Amino acid sequence: MAGLASDGANPDVSLLYDINGLAKDAPAWFDRVMGFVGEYGIMLGMVLVVLWCWWSVRREGTLADSVSAVAGLVWAPLAAGIALLVNIPIRGFVERPRPFKDHQGLEVLVDGKTDFSFVSDHATLAMALGVGVFVAHRRIGLVAIGLALVEGFARVYMGVHYPTDVIGGFALGTAVALLLAPVALALLTPVVSAVARSGRAARLVRSRSAEGPRRPETVGIPEPRLAGPNAGAGRNDLAA
Repeated sequence: MAGLASDGANPDVSLLYDINGLAKDAPAWFDRVMGFVGEYGIMLGMVLVVLWCWWSVRREGTLADSVSAVAGLVWAPLAAGIALLVNIPIRGFVERPRPFKDHQGLEVLVDGKTDFSFVSDHATLAMALGVGVFVAHRRIGLVAIGLALVEGFARVYMGVHYPTDVIGGFALGTAVALLLAPVALALLTPVVSAVARSGRAARLVRSRSAEGPRRPETVGIPEPRLAGPNAGAGRNDLAA
């Protein structure tokens, strides 16, 4: 398995050279930006998207909607962690070297990559988070998935992964986040629901502003009193 994609005529290798070739033609400052974005920036962006989603779902829909969405949001990082654990034996089995070890002329934007290449941890982590956020909130989830796609492109641009490393990471992250979601949500939803019924911790699930103002107590409206000389007669007639 170590010789996977070692043939220069392989479309995987050709696409690697095409995408990484963009780094050779780009200014040095842009390559530095892409190196930071691909290594750290997208991951930071994913964390911010998760926080944005959490802030939003606490204020939208009913309490039941918030509980369901927050449970899905809790599942997102858990799915990412599980996907990374699943990737450990996959990497050990495939044992594909990094592309710059087998192919000359690549523009490598980051140093220190000595582990195996398939599948990409960054792509796996990003897509698992993206799909997990999509489970919690469709619109924000599309933004997260878009960031995951950018992450995959950046890993190839940086010269540290083959395109199929990224595709494999996308597939792994998606599979874990979706296939295990029913079981995970069945376990997480009662926990989140209990938090929603607790004291101050309930604000983690439902915003105070989303509950709306308290309904005023209903006050009985007194019957109008008659004024003038007929007021007493009216009361006598009622007494009769």
